[in-house]
Parts: sequence; C-alpha cells; structure tokens
Amino acid sequence: VKRALEIAAAGGHNIILIGPPGSGKSMLAKRLPTILPPLTLDEAIETTKIHSVLGLMNNGKGLIATRPFRSPHHTISDAGLIGGGKVPMPGEVSLAHNGVLFLDELPEFKRNALEVLRQPMEDRQVCISRASGSLTFPTGFMLVAAMNPCPCGYRTDPKRECQCTPPQIKKYVSRISGPMMDRIDIHIQVPAVEYKDLASNTVGEPSSVLRQRVQKARVRQLQRFSSAKIFSNASMSSKQIKTHCPLDAASQKIMSTAIDKMGMSARAHDRILKVARTIADLAGDNAVAAEHIAEAIQYRTLDREGG
Repeated sequence: VKRALEIAAAGGHNIILIGPPGSGKSMLAKRLPTILPPLTLDEAIETTKIHSVLGLMNNGKGLIATRPFRSPHHTISDAGLIGGGKVPMPGEVSLAHNGVLFLDELPEFKRNALEVLRQPMEDRQVCISRASGSLTFPTGFMLVAAMNPCPCGYRTDPKRECQCTPPQIKKYVSRISGPMMDRIDIHIQVPAVEYKDLASNTVGEPSSVLRQRVQKARVRQLQRFSSAKIFSNASMSSKQIKTHCPLDAASQKIMSTAIDKMGMSARAHDRILKVARTIADLAGDNAVAAEHIAEAIQYRTLDREGG
C-alpha cells in the first residue's frame, strides 16, 4: 500500500484505497502530504490566488508553501464540491488544486456529486456559469478516495465473516460508476492489520526517505514537461503519452493480454501507461519497460475483479 501511495505521490495519480474498517485507509491518506514534493513557484502562486478569492489567506501571509489537503464530508452539496453561488466561487475541487482531495467512504457520497467530479478530473478546470457571468477555476487536484469492499466492510477480512449477499455487494460497489472509476489510476487493496504487526517494534521507511524518491521522480517530470504547462505524469494528454511512453514488444504483449482479459476501456489503458511512466521515473529509467507495465496493471484491482 505504501508503494502504491509513493507512486501516486510521484506522478500525481488518483488513487482509491479499498479495505475493511480499521485497516488504516484514512490514516494512510492523511499521511500522504508528508511525502508530496514541495510546491513549485508557479503552483504556489496558483494555489494562493484560489484561496485568496475566498478570503482564506491570513493578513500579511505570503504565498501558500504547502500543498492543500481537503477532506469534505460525504454530505457536501454539489455546489460545495464543485463551486457555485450567485457570484461564482470556487469549491473544494479548486481549493484542492495542486494538492489532495480526500473523499473518505466514497460510496456514501451522493451519486450526482460524484458524477459532477468527472469533468473537473478530466479537464483540470471547472467553468461555473451564472446570470452574473461565468468564471473558470483550476481543478488540478490529486484524488485520494477510500471505501469498504462491501456494506458491512468485512468481505476481504480473513478474521471476520462478511454478512453481505452478492446483490448487496454489487449494489454498494455500483454506487461508483464505471466512468468515475475509470478516472482513478490506482486501485489498491488495504488488508486488515495483523496483531503481530501492531505489536512489532519494527520501524518502516520514514516519510522523509519516501519524499526524497518522490522529489527525484518529480524533477524528471518537470524536465520532461518543461515546454508544456503541466507538472506531473498524471496530466499527460494522449499525444504526450504516445511520445513519452513508447512500448517495446514485450510490454505491448503484456498490455494486450491484460486489456483482452480484463476488458478495460481506452481510458484505463492510458491510465496504466501514465502509472508505468511514473514507476519508470522512480526507478530512474528513461524507457517504460515490461516490468513497469506489469506493476501498473496490478494497481487496477477493481478491473481485475470485474468491479
């Protein structure tokens, strides 16, 4: 799971964490800002402008130096999420620009609220039209979502029995539409935590080490896209994907097999290539290789399960 979050942070990819209650999904998501790279000057100026529109800047405070982390409750309205009002004002998707939008318990959000997220996620901007005029706000956020695998939450828990019927599980997962799930680059299962792991004194890699690797990968991306107005692999267009993610014969064979077997869409195909490009950047490789493609495909859990 930490590896998936490292990749997401390195490339600015959308990610969903799926696991039983108490497995640490929310905790992991809230720790994500500790491994994100610092804002570039251009990103800091953009972010500061948005927050100043809503009067969220303290008097005398300069540029915002840390990436935003927004975590709206699932009862939020469409206008609160996307923006609105008589005089169009930015919503949570714009306040999370250049940062993280965390949606905990994703299926609990209203279906129409999730559907209106699709266009801002794809276009990285939202246009709000009112009688007084139209305004366009940037929405270049990184979506981090969390959900249980079923209504009771214990379908993937080896210690507790799931009480949900297949129709109940299907109905629960279907609250998130296929087009919405297509726009999430990485699906990762978060297993229940074993007692031996809770009681262990072993310390994993600190956030500072992960952040160094993430920063190195981001530097490679900034150099790659120096002539374009994007900052990460997640923002690549279809044309840029073809330019920066050419595949050799072995990689094409793996991709072809995965798409035929999993029935993925063209959008999911592009998402895999973007994630593979980030994995290659973390490894310091110039070319996307078969092992990068194979790992990226492993992060499409819901595609593999037919969800």
